[in-house]
Amino acid sequence: MLGTEKVVALKHIDLEIERGEICCILGTSGSGKSTLLNMLAGLEKPTKGDIFIDGYNIAKMSEGKLASFRQKTTGFVFQSYNLINQFNAIENVGMPLMFKGVPRSIRDKKAKNMLKLVGLGKRLGHRPNQMSGGQQQRVGIARAFVAKPKLVFADEPTGNLDTKTTDEVMRLMVKMCRKHNITLIIVTHDIEIARYTDRIVRIIDGEITSIEKNESVCPVDDDDILIDSV
Repeated sequence: MLGTEKVVALKHIDLEIERGEICCILGTSGSGKSTLLNMLAGLEKPTKGDIFIDGYNIAKMSEGKLASFRQKTTGFVFQSYNLINQFNAIENVGMPLMFKGVPRSIRDKKAKNMLKLVGLGKRLGHRPNQMSGGQQQRVGIARAFVAKPKLVFADEPTGNLDTKTTDEVMRLMVKMCRKHNITLIIVTHDIEIARYTDRIVRIIDGEITSIEKNESVCPVDDDDILIDSV
């Protein structure tokens, strides 16, 4: 509700995303795309309807079970990076493993390996304010993938990056997902970002207006982008 007016953020949403798919939810500001991402990620609950991930209806889960489910299955990449300024790169990347109860020595090792994988082997001890925007986003990607989740949500992941860094970041995420059969759901207003995905879901005024298959500019290849198992 907005005052006395009822606002419908999403309506008639019927969407199925396959395991390992790279999917883009594309829409302008106010279209409902971020609300849809929050629903899919379990950050907001729908007033009606169901959301199934791996057979589990997250719309019906308690907050405690939902938090545990997210820790086990999902990773997040944000436009504003959402790094902790007091932590260095290793500590930021290791956070999902800390919540899983992984011992410090093991999570530091996995975080180091992940940072090397995203090209930050020389920035392990750097804090966010000592890194460029592109480097911070690579830390964010390393954090999202370090626990090898089944599903990664990316909310405008390249909104603060230049064109060259955007291409590097997108290819990095897509390659890791393809290598490990991780589902990637990207929310963006930028049609250029949609070019990297397998399917484009267009949303306007809270409704899906079209679903299009897309030939990604980042196809399957043989590059070794391997994430350590947790």
